Amino acid sequence: MVPTAKIFACRTSAHLAAKIAQAYGQPVGKVEITEFSDGEFQPSFEETVRGGRVFLIGSTMPPTENLMEMLMMCDAAKRASAKHITAVMPYFGWARQDRKDKPRVPIGAKMVANLLTAAGATRIMTMDLHADQIQGFFEVPVDHVFASAMFVPHIKKLQMPDLTIASPDMGGSKRANNYAKWLESEVVICYKQRKKANIIDKMTVIGNVNNRNVILIDDMIDTAGTLTKAADMLIQKGAKSVRAYCTHGVLSGKALERIEKSKLDELVITDTIPHTSLPDKINVISIAELFADVMKKVHHHESISSHFLE
Repeated sequence: MVPTAKIFACRTSAHLAAKIAQAYGQPVGKVEITEFSDGEFQPSFEETVRGGRVFLIGSTMPPTENLMEMLMMCDAAKRASAKHITAVMPYFGWARQDRKDKPRVPIGAKMVANLLTAAGATRIMTMDLHADQIQGFFEVPVDHVFASAMFVPHIKKLQMPDLTIASPDMGGSKRANNYAKWLESEVVICYKQRKKANIIDKMTVIGNVNNRNVILIDDMIDTAGTLTKAADMLIQKGAKSVRAYCTHGVLSGKALERIEKSKLDELVITDTIPHTSLPDKINVISIAELFADVMKKVHHHESISSHFLE
């Protein structure tokens, strides 16, 4: 008999965890967070986890307290004698720092990987890492789920003629090519040059988008500068319409304002990062059922390869 797994939530992902737990078929476990007046906090499991598997659900977007809470939850589970500790991180923070792109900078993604392992995580579950090779930073198994498992069927339902998949930058060309393969469409690439982070100097498109319905594909949308500039440019190049599918809706700074003013017809994101309110132009697809199914298969030692379209 495989013992029942228990699901716990970090505070910032409580709503998502509730949806995942409902799809999984069991309630979210009880965790009490004690907060001190100076901002320090202490999580406490209010039920036994000894000898079993725990799924700790929490995206680690800023502020850093979200990462710290995940680390402390892992440590608490380890010290409570949990046998398997799976850190379920739909959005893996610091993933953009996957290499040294200039002297005297950290590799933040590697540091986070080390911290999670040291805290006691025996398995990592995440979605659409900024760079696939981040999986190699871990010495424990990583279940890297792709949003394409949800996005591709969603795009097919649109039944859009003259479809072209576009990457907003060179780094996402492989992702765009994979989508184009599954959708049997053409693919183009937007080429951008930056002077510094979050500020684009120049942008052009490699390929023809004249009289095409274009869908931009990316792993995340942060300030929306790249995506909205790409959408406006594609319309100028003759595209009939431009939509975007981005897994992680970071949406910081003036992102919402830029999206509203842009030529984008629609932006589709997932709920890996919580938002209280979003404009009508942005639609959200929930990852709850996908993650619940992957978690259930992992717990019962079943294959999850059916969830990989890339």
